[in-house]
Amino acid sequence: MIFVTMKRIRGPHLCLETFQKRETQHMQCNYSPEGGNKAGYSSNPIDVVADVRSEKIIVLGGSGFVGSAICKSAIARGIEVVSLSRSGRPSYTDSWIDQVTWIAGDVFYADWESLLRGVTAVVSTLGGFGTNEQMEKINGEANVLAVDAASKAGISKFILISVHDYNLPSFLLTIGYFTGKRRAESGVLSKFPNSGTVLRPGFIYGKKKVDGFEIPLDSVGRPLEKLLLASENFIRPLRSLPASDLFLAPPVSVDDVANAVIKAVTDDS
Repeated sequence: MIFVTMKRIRGPHLCLETFQKRETQHMQCNYSPEGGNKAGYSSNPIDVVADVRSEKIIVLGGSGFVGSAICKSAIARGIEVVSLSRSGRPSYTDSWIDQVTWIAGDVFYADWESLLRGVTAVVSTLGGFGTNEQMEKINGEANVLAVDAASKAGISKFILISVHDYNLPSFLLTIGYFTGKRRAESGVLSKFPNSGTVLRPGFIYGKKKVDGFEIPLDSVGRPLEKLLLASENFIRPLRSLPASDLFLAPPVSVDDVANAVIKAVTDDS
């Protein structure tokens, strides 16, 4: 399984070139057994089957801030996308939204057999805050349930959006948010040891849309990311201090997170 600390990922390294489709091509072949084309010699047309596939992903929490960026990025690359979230289709409009299959539902009551039919990869952005019990449930149990369902359905890949630990003291990592996420990571490691990917981003910035309003998190996140990356050599020794990454871990663009997910979906190397 691949663990990625998002603060170490830079945009140019996340670009993907193509995705593949399975299709049959008809072509005329002119071939001479001795090598080269000879006058009057022509073969019959043959069918060449390209052994490639089209991708179909389901994004859990696809209508959220990170999930919608993943859906948008996947659509831009020609990937078929299904989103499962409690709210279903986003309330705002955009050209890519009509190309996603939006399903309103709860992962705990989902018809996984139907949802995962034809899917090649599952992407989970599930997570949230609340009481310790609530955080254990949404960050841990919900993701573990999805991992188990994907494994039983024979899905080839599972990508989990987890969280950076910020170099926090161990006693702070015992709260439900972190223990739930780590439990989910263990589930991916167990069920998808060779094809699972866990992303651990820090603060994610971008234009977040909430109830029709756009919150420009990038106005803070982008300059802060540039500043911290430019100061990397200076601040590196400080990273050994407890909780230092709360202030020193560079933020990451939601587009970079989305691109990293799509890379994991399409990269078979």
